[in-house]
Amino acid sequence: MAGFVDLNIPYLPEKESLQKLVTSAAHLGYSTVAINYVIDYEEKKKEVVKPISPSELFTTLPMVQGKSKQIKILSRLTLVVSDPSHCNILRATSTNIKFYDIFAVFPKNGKLFHVACTTLDVDLVCINVTEKMPFYIKRPSVNVAIDRGIYFELVYVPAIKDSTMRRYTISNALSLMQVCRGKNIVLSSAAEKPLQLRGPYDVANLGWLFGLSECNAKAAVSTNGRAVLLHGEARKTACGAVYTMKKPRAPDEDDSTPATKKAKMAL
Repeated sequence: MAGFVDLNIPYLPEKESLQKLVTSAAHLGYSTVAINYVIDYEEKKKEVVKPISPSELFTTLPMVQGKSKQIKILSRLTLVVSDPSHCNILRATSTNIKFYDIFAVFPKNGKLFHVACTTLDVDLVCINVTEKMPFYIKRPSVNVAIDRGIYFELVYVPAIKDSTMRRYTISNALSLMQVCRGKNIVLSSAAEKPLQLRGPYDVANLGWLFGLSECNAKAAVSTNGRAVLLHGEARKTACGAVYTMKKPRAPDEDDSTPATKKAKMAL
């Protein structure tokens, strides 16, 4: 199995608190985490800040439990959008946008969910788990997202914290599973405290409550997360991709013709 991944470690202003979260994730066996910066237009948080670098956060990165390697820290930008114009920031030439490894969008209505699945250049679409789903998840939108390599994120901490949100989490997750059949799902924490984090195998077991099979639940905390990272890398480098093609040789440049024969032909 690929290394375990948690793509939603919320950014905390207190550096020490953020260090404890990342360290706890490493001790639980996560090989890669993404620090999540959220822009919520309803809260008027519109400024895209430069993400903190791993070297600014740690002088020496924590070691992953059970592996002789350091944890990998990435950055993620999540847009909470309720209007199509809110997505323009993804197309903007902001100097700080380029520093983010993962783009995610949290659509507040069905129209924006469709736009996110079919049009936006993002890596993750977040599913609301703290309240009743305000729209129906439609199969055509989900199928297009899967074909485009976009994944859907479910977070588990709300289900741990509150019984009401647990019902919403399970209900909304099952609605998604009926459409996507367990494909392209990522399970993340959104934990703000180390005690809220769970080990990857415990998270995979939670996936069973969300309607995932054993195989899909394990993929949701490992290989699917890796696929999101690769999708983000491809998105960032696509504008610089170069297609090369071998130029066909002219008949008189054919190396199969002996040099002596070429000389006689020239005479």
